[in-house]
Amino acid sequence: MLASGIVFLSGGLLDPNPGLIFWTAVTFLIVLFILKKFAWGPILGALEEREKGIQSSIDRAHTAKEEAEAALRKNSELLAKADAEAEKIIREGKEYGDQLRADITRKAQEEASRMISSAKDEIEQEKRRALDELRNEVADLAVKGAEKIIMANLDAAKQKGIVDNMIQDLSRNRN
Repeated sequence: MLASGIVFLSGGLLDPNPGLIFWTAVTFLIVLFILKKFAWGPILGALEEREKGIQSSIDRAHTAKEEAEAALRKNSELLAKADAEAEKIIREGKEYGDQLRADITRKAQEEASRMISSAKDEIEQEKRRALDELRNEVADLAVKGAEKIIMANLDAAKQKGIVDNMIQDLSRNRN
């Protein structure tokens, strides 16, 4: 059994032993059965539970994403409506301002026309009064002149002097 100092033992690791193989297989099957009954069931249950939780989270994430997209669309629509409303308000404000400006301009022109018409009427009345006054004054002067001419003995030189005096009196009275 000793050959060159090396000891060979029988039943090494590479030698098949049918009893050991049988008991190893039985032990393996028992462990496999125990694992299946007590470990794999709870592990598989936990894995299934975990899978359901993950799927639920994915479903909730999809739902939340769809809701967010719907809210984004709704907000975009509201923003578009608000923009349209703002443009409408601005347009109406400009139209109102233009109309107001036109009304004010028209009223100012009407008032100016009334004032001009009134001033023309007043000027015309003053002109008539002045002409009436001038006629009356000329008539008075003519009567006075005729009176003086008749009162004086009528010769041409005296008549001319009387008229000149009346004109001078008239200019003094006016100043």
